[in-house]
Amino acid sequence: MSEGRGSSAKRGAAPAANPAAPTANPAAPAANLGAKSGGAWDAYRGAGVDIDAGERAVELMRASVAATRRPEVIGGLGGFASAMALPPGMREPVLVSSTDGVGTKIAIALALGRFDTVGRDLVAMCADDLVCAGAEPLFFLDYVAVGRVFPERVAAIVGSVADGCRLAGCSLIGGETAEHPGLMEPEEFDLAGFCVGVVERDRLLDGTAARAGDALIGIGASGLHSNGFSLVRRIVADAGLDLGEGYADLVSRILGPETTPEPEMAQLSLGEVLLTPTLIYSQAILGLRRGLNEAGSDLHGVAHITGGGLPGNVPRVLPEGLSARLYPSVWPMPSIMRLIGALGGLSEAELRSTFNGGLGMVCVVPADAAKTAISSLEEDGLAAWQVGEVVPMDALGARYSES
Repeated sequence: MSEGRGSSAKRGAAPAANPAAPTANPAAPAANLGAKSGGAWDAYRGAGVDIDAGERAVELMRASVAATRRPEVIGGLGGFASAMALPPGMREPVLVSSTDGVGTKIAIALALGRFDTVGRDLVAMCADDLVCAGAEPLFFLDYVAVGRVFPERVAAIVGSVADGCRLAGCSLIGGETAEHPGLMEPEEFDLAGFCVGVVERDRLLDGTAARAGDALIGIGASGLHSNGFSLVRRIVADAGLDLGEGYADLVSRILGPETTPEPEMAQLSLGEVLLTPTLIYSQAILGLRRGLNEAGSDLHGVAHITGGGLPGNVPRVLPEGLSARLYPSVWPMPSIMRLIGALGGLSEAELRSTFNGGLGMVCVVPADAAKTAISSLEEDGLAAWQVGEVVPMDALGARYSES
């Protein structure tokens, strides 16, 4: 696995050495070109780039990265590039790719000094896009841009990426940390990620399989996930809220004492609730499809509910001429969205079109397979509901509607 950590260094899978390659002359004098002290290295450090800190970060993250290794990975940490074989036994494999970032949710992490969760958001944004095409995530690469390398912080960030990769079932096969003194403030950082998966060509989900009468199965979200944080941060700032305030007290104060937060949120601060990692659904979705196949059915589509909310994403997995009709009363709106809506003057319909509205994914299945789908998802610990159906567009006059 290639690893570039430091000024602009990579990590990746180094291919096995060639046993026929010539070896160095043991009698030749050793060159000192790699010494990390003296004119050039000191000048680089003086410009704000710390090679030693980058290498320290690599050592701190090594175990986390290694724990994500799949059997198809070729080589180990330290190469210029990464190598991975396709899973054996595939007839006509199609590679599927996705890239994304975490966005301004990073500002919440910086404010709290918490760097061990945002990598999971990064993996979720990429891996769960792949599964919408029916693909199994194979490998992931991250890019961490920092103003200054703080080894423990970089290792925590990459460790959280590795956590996400384990949940998604893919290998963290490579990545880079780039130190940008003069361009970014020392405390600043940003994240981007790239994921590749594979699917048999005849099992590719391409938005053409859904039929009128199909059921829409919504899968519960853990909260805001990773979208809309520019708006969230502005609303929180305008309201003068303290990220350290107890979330339960804040919910009671803003939404009324009769409103209680989700049990897992009750002891957290506002900032911790905002930083709750995005759920990673890919393995549950793949398992759902296997279960449907075993029951003689199949998955007709999957929508990842990110930017644009439900109206902007569910129609993307339907053929022309079909529409999605959803019933919002069927599933709960997370308390954090209701809180943001109350503070920002947003209706629940606006929350569903700006954020995920409480659904991280929406699956399209034949109507007679809805109960099987829900049972499969619940067995994986996910909340799921039949939230709507696919109908002819001429019945609604729009690609999306709510009733």
